[in-house]
Amino acid sequence: MSVTSSFSSQDRSAGPPRLPTRPTGWPIGSYEEYGQAQRAVDFLAESEFPVQDVTIVGVDLMLVERVTGRLSWRRVLGAGAASGAWFGLFVGVMLSLFTGGQSTGLLQIAVCLVLGVVFFMVFAAVGYASTRGRRDFQSSSQLVAGRYDVLCQPRNAEQGRDLLAKLAMRPAGGAL
Repeated sequence: MSVTSSFSSQDRSAGPPRLPTRPTGWPIGSYEEYGQAQRAVDFLAESEFPVQDVTIVGVDLMLVERVTGRLSWRRVLGAGAASGAWFGLFVGVMLSLFTGGQSTGLLQIAVCLVLGVVFFMVFAAVGYASTRGRRDFQSSSQLVAGRYDVLCQPRNAEQGRDLLAKLAMRPAGGAL
């Protein structure tokens, strides 16, 4: 993931900065959800505002881990078998494309599929056993912010703030 800032002190024509830089600019809007900040920038773009001067900044970052289910040997081995089957099928098809004979190709696919299932199940079992029950659940992680600020370079900040004030006066379900 590349994080860039429109307000770095480096020359913008040279592309995004290579090192992370803190964003600068004046706040012209603050929103609870990213979609709201994105809607604000879309509104600015549709209003012919120079959006290259705008940055959306997530503030008060949090890592949210949502538990999606309990892990068991059955689930671990099943997931390993499924992954191995796909990988084995892919390798088998690739090998059969570069070898002659139709019956030989089907045999290669079958052998690769079985080997993929076996090896992936073994690797899944070893990985699960190595945790020794310390993490018996599945989860997905997401980086979210407590709020999203829209910043703008000072030369256009007042105009941007005025436009976003007009957006805020629109009904919540209104079209842009």
